[in-house]
Amino acid sequence: MLSVPRSWSDLTPAWMTEALAGAFPGAVVAQAYVADVAVGTNDRAHVRLTYRAGSGPARVFVKREGRWVNRVALSVLGAREAEARLVAHGPLPLETPALFAGAADARRLAAVVVMEDVTLRGARPGSATVPLTPAQVASGLGGLAALHARHWDRPLPDTLGFVRPWRLGASWAPVAWAGFVHAGRRLRALDRPELMPADPATIERGFRGWARLAAAGPQTLLHGDPHPGNTYALPDGRLGFYDWQLVRSGSWVHDVGYFLVSGLTVADRRAHERDLLGGYLSALARHGGTAPTFEDAWAAYRRTPVFGLGSWLQTLAGGGFQPVEVCLATLERFAAAYHDLETAVGSPSR
Repeated sequence: MLSVPRSWSDLTPAWMTEALAGAFPGAVVAQAYVADVAVGTNDRAHVRLTYRAGSGPARVFVKREGRWVNRVALSVLGAREAEARLVAHGPLPLETPALFAGAADARRLAAVVVMEDVTLRGARPGSATVPLTPAQVASGLGGLAALHARHWDRPLPDTLGFVRPWRLGASWAPVAWAGFVHAGRRLRALDRPELMPADPATIERGFRGWARLAAAGPQTLLHGDPHPGNTYALPDGRLGFYDWQLVRSGSWVHDVGYFLVSGLTVADRRAHERDLLGGYLSALARHGGTAPTFEDAWAAYRRTPVFGLGSWLQTLAGGGFQPVEVCLATLERFAAAYHDLETAVGSPSR
């Protein structure tokens, strides 16, 4: 069984050989060079490889646990081991990096994932500070439609038995409210108070109410966190998704609303959101999902910005999970959509 490394130095040739054995039988790693280490919610690095026997990728991407407070936060969200456990499920029906190996250590709140380095296919990683084009969002929505249709309104297979539905009970209300209050203080200090378009109590009610809505209606498999920083663009124009830590079961509209609003400039979202939503519904039907009517889909979509808004306010309040400039850029899009779509008007109450 693959061990979870305690440091980057533990990614020895022997460890990498074991990690790649399932995907590349006969490959024996001669040397492993860890490079480009980055620190964030998780720590991550590229690992360059040479081989003594067989063949495998020249470079892989490895994610492992970050600092202790991040491990605890991911554990609370049920996200610490999700990506590592997704390895056993096999390929997903959309553009995403191949997952070669994963392992978890519950005692240390630690996990590791070894995956394809998509830049070897010419992929350009996305950034939350660089909006996607409408064409890229259309491509991503097509991929999400294929994913959603595969599991539309049916029980998930045993290999996805670890996937959790959206839940945010009343016991979380004081914690969430305190986070929104702190986020409001930070935004005022940054001279961006307009990025919090309602008072903390109103946002908390909508945020928790959205979790109930996401758990209602036809359920399917969700990426869970499809903002542009978790995407990459291929030379042929296709958009792919990585970072599946928040994989969830829930309503299709969670992924669609979160991705569409976070991915586009405010102007592009206003100009193209109806057409993009219609394109998603058509793709969902083509892949075998039972698409709702456009009117019902639009009503559901209008409720989605409160979740993205709340999530990124909490991210800003927590500090250390994402750079401030990423939080502000993303909050700008969600705050505008919250206003434009009159999300608060349709948000459920307690």
